[in-house]
Amino acid sequence: MRTDYTKPDQIMKDRKWYVVNAENVVLGRLATSIARVLQGKHKPNYAPHQDVGDFVVVLNADKIRLTGNKADQKTYFRHSGYPGGGKQIPFRRMLARRPEFVIEQAVRLMLPKNVLGRQMLKKLKVYAGDQHPHDAQHPESLTF
Repeated sequence: MRTDYTKPDQIMKDRKWYVVNAENVVLGRLATSIARVLQGKHKPNYAPHQDVGDFVVVLNADKIRLTGNKADQKTYFRHSGYPGGGKQIPFRRMLARRPEFVIEQAVRLMLPKNVLGRQMLKKLKVYAGDQHPHDAQHPESLTF
C-alpha cells in the first residue's frame, strides 16, 4: 500500500494566515492552540515530517494573563555563559519589557525541538499592540 504525501509546492498554496487576539487569554491555552496551527495538525494532510502549518499573527501580547499566582511566581532563566552569569527575570518584568518574547517562548517549547520546529516558529508573528503589517495577506480571525 502506498501513502501519498502533499508536495511542497501544494503546501505553499494551501497556507493561510490567521489573526489571534491575545487580550485576556490564558497563556498556556493560547500557546497550545497556536502550536497546533503552526504544525498543521488541524489539516487533513498533516504529516509529522512536513511543515504543512499556517501562519499565525498574535495581537495584544501585552494583555496576556496567567492563572493563579503564576504571574508572581513564574521566572525566565538566562545565562551569559560565564560562571555565576545566570539571571532570573520575573514574569511581570518580562511582560512589561518584551511581551512578544513571553508568547514566542511558550509556543517554542511546544513545538518539535529540531530543524522543522525552528522552521515552524518562523511562521509566528507576535505584536504587543493591536496593529500589524500583514493586512496584504488577508488574515482570517482565529478564535479558540
